[in-house]
Amino acid sequence: MDYKKITPPLNEMTARSLRAGDLVMISGIIYTGRDAAHKRLFELLEKGKELPLDLRDQIIYYVGPTPARPGRACGSAGPTTSYRMDKYTPALLDRGLRGMIGKGLRSNEVIEAMERNGAVYFAATGGAGALISSCITEAVPILYEDLGTEAIHQMHVRNFPVTVVIDSLGNNLYEQGPVRYRRDTP
Repeated sequence: MDYKKITPPLNEMTARSLRAGDLVMISGIIYTGRDAAHKRLFELLEKGKELPLDLRDQIIYYVGPTPARPGRACGSAGPTTSYRMDKYTPALLDRGLRGMIGKGLRSNEVIEAMERNGAVYFAATGGAGALISSCITEAVPILYEDLGTEAIHQMHVRNFPVTVVIDSLGNNLYEQGPVRYRRDTP
């Protein structure tokens, strides 16, 4: 398999070069965030306040890593269902968020914001949290530590395998894949 290798921050040109179906290996710093953290960020924006984290050209992984075993950076780190962040995501994309990692479908509003801002949505394999955690070399909570595992973490990842599911043109593997399968199946 041919993987494209990227190192965050993810600039717009690189994000726009990725296509639905591309296999990607991410090495570098990414951030985590789930529903509760997204809600807090969104509430700050609604109040006209600055975000406590510059998301410009960053990638957020929708995960709440479990506590680490001795000698590990974190415990299981499987993706959570992305649509739970859809209410908050367009506002973050409009402020420069460039990539998201999760699983499952996204709303039309999120896809439109991705197209408008040159962003990409990656899928990580659900059910593979223990395997994914082996790609994480460091996980440090940096914001909203009161949320426990749902705090925003800065993660250092190495060869983290993901698939581009929705690209900056709105091409959607969740729609194209079944059509291609039906066409290719006798």
